[in-house]
Amino acid sequence: MTRSDPGRFMAAEIEEAAGVFARAATLDLGAEAAAAGLPEARAFYTVARGSSDAVANILSYEFMAELGLPMTSMPPSIFSVGQGVAMAGAAGLVVSQSGASEDLVRAARGLRDRGAPVAAITNMPGSAVEAVADLTIPVGAGPEQAVPATKTVIGSIGAGLSLLAALSPAYAARLAGSVAAIEAAGRLAAADHDALRAALLSARHVFVVGRGTGFGAAHELALKIKETCAIHAEAYSASEVLHGPLQLATNPLTVILLDTGAPGTADSLANAAARFRAIGTDVHRVAPAVPGLTPAAAAAAILRQVYPVILDASLALGHDPDTPATLSKVTMTR
Repeated sequence: MTRSDPGRFMAAEIEEAAGVFARAATLDLGAEAAAAGLPEARAFYTVARGSSDAVANILSYEFMAELGLPMTSMPPSIFSVGQGVAMAGAAGLVVSQSGASEDLVRAARGLRDRGAPVAAITNMPGSAVEAVADLTIPVGAGPEQAVPATKTVIGSIGAGLSLLAALSPAYAARLAGSVAAIEAAGRLAAADHDALRAALLSARHVFVVGRGTGFGAAHELALKIKETCAIHAEAYSASEVLHGPLQLATNPLTVILLDTGAPGTADSLANAAARFRAIGTDVHRVAPAVPGLTPAAAAAAILRQVYPVILDASLALGHDPDTPATLSKVTMTR
């Protein structure tokens, strides 16, 4: 990479994302999941940080809707710093693109030691997390050179959905339809891309708002805006944002509303949009607008549509999104 060509890695990796999703979402994990004891789990706990935690959030809504079992995030420090908690009858899902962070490795080991089978989603074959997991689900994205993760995020969603298909055969057929629909969703229309880019260029504060799987996508896009554009951005549920955070809209604020089309979310999103617009907030709605997407796949499609906007805004602001000044590709935490 040269300084005269900033953002070229991120741009190329966004283009690869749909193919990575397709491969990861069509893994046959039935036998391996059964051997690991995952179908017997009565609850799931995810362990992840950063973009991977946004993936875990997206997956949790889909798993709960399809399996009727609880799935929620567990802080790695419960095991990496603390003494852990009882995990009998539950399963762990560790999401880590590198599989190298020490706290995640400790957490994976702690989950197993306390009685939970552990599945690990990772893009790095032979990683430390893989060594302690009962089942490894490869993202298969190949090298990702830009510091901001894009293709590995979308691929990790696909990998997690492959596990869900193994646990719920009825879901598998719907997931197959999503693979084709992801590609059909394509990019944002040029006018929408330009309008959202212009909004980011003039923004001081951004709310990214969603419901269900769109809430996890909101976390991921808020993180990308912060790390590539150095703009303050926060993620909110379309319901929670109408409580205290709504007051921040009395100052200049840009709102990006993510609509996955999931059943039961339309009224909440419309209500949030109306409340923001009523007080003069600049609101932009993003929706994949193609049939055949499950809610988690729709969240992945939204990420694929908005990543190029964030890339363009970062470049226009004079940043190199491939190498944000204070960040590194692998974040080592304890």
